[in-house]
Amino acid sequence: MTQGAGQGPEVLRTETLRDFRVPAYVHETGPYVPSTSPGEPFGVVEELAEEPDGYTPTQRDLPVINRGDTVQVAVDPETGPAPQPAEGPGPLYVVGDVHGYLDQLIAALQEQDLLDAAGNWSAGTARLWFLGDFTDRGPDGIGVIDLVMRLSAEAAAVGGYCKALMGNHELLLLGARRFGDTPVNSGAGTATFQAAWLLNGGQKTDMDRLQDHHLQWMARLDAMEEVDGHLLMHSDTTAYLDYGDSIEAVNDTIRETLTRNDADECWDLFRKLTRRFAFRDDGGTEAVLSLLDTYGGTRVVHGHSPIPYLLGEVGSEEGEDNPSPVVEEPHLYADGLAIAMDGGVTMAGKLLVRQLPLGN
Repeated sequence: MTQGAGQGPEVLRTETLRDFRVPAYVHETGPYVPSTSPGEPFGVVEELAEEPDGYTPTQRDLPVINRGDTVQVAVDPETGPAPQPAEGPGPLYVVGDVHGYLDQLIAALQEQDLLDAAGNWSAGTARLWFLGDFTDRGPDGIGVIDLVMRLSAEAAAVGGYCKALMGNHELLLLGARRFGDTPVNSGAGTATFQAAWLLNGGQKTDMDRLQDHHLQWMARLDAMEEVDGHLLMHSDTTAYLDYGDSIEAVNDTIRETLTRNDADECWDLFRKLTRRFAFRDDGGTEAVLSLLDTYGGTRVVHGHSPIPYLLGEVGSEEGEDNPSPVVEEPHLYADGLAIAMDGGVTMAGKLLVRQLPLGN
């Protein structure tokens, strides 16, 4: 039995980019320097050099994308999810990035009739997949993990299931706890997991409440899975191809990498799964097809990159006081072969929970 889902301190969501980049307590009190007791070696945040090959987890900004960079395919609201058979597996649902927003997650699951008013599993044989990134940036990442662990047991008891995939922020939190301020080879000079964790929204309250069973649960998560023709994965990147030519091989290789507990090797894994935007632009469709041809499925479903960025609807640095658009639905793109599920809850967007398949 796991702990119940705890409620973290109330934190107001921002409508600007600033909170998406840096956790609030960094602005208010300066860089967080945790204790250096045994098992928890952490250090002070330092600005890190930019890698030459583009986006890197050692920088806090996401690039702004022009709307024309993305091929959009509309989802017909009249079509809706396909009807489910009377017998066999229950309906399939996916959840985008949560990032510590426990209250919003519970509300979104209740809206889809997956939880009852008390927050308990009420969906019978339904199948629920989380696409990763449970912690960082929001107020209660550990509460989110506790909830997912509890729902896994409750769903299994009535013939359904609740499962989760590995996100880059799970790798980041594991690395910050295991390696702290140990230098790693970043390709851009000296980097540390601790600095990257802080730079990308690490929350002191999460680190203080992190326990061994949380670490074990995160380290055992699969990186991808194919369900009903949907290739589920966290990041919109082809870097998964570096870890195997089958879903089983990818999951085994990543799990073995974490088991070896080598800081440089874990950093390389984290860096690769932090890449994004592989499915946009002219080569986006081909990138998706390379994954589908290798791992199976007819459509990729991912989180990681907030939909406002994929749509190019986020303002520039000079205009960051303008509110970001509120995303209400998943984004179907790359000639209909990819579904983005990160509604941008950290940017005042919607935490998306949707049944698959989406209407075509």
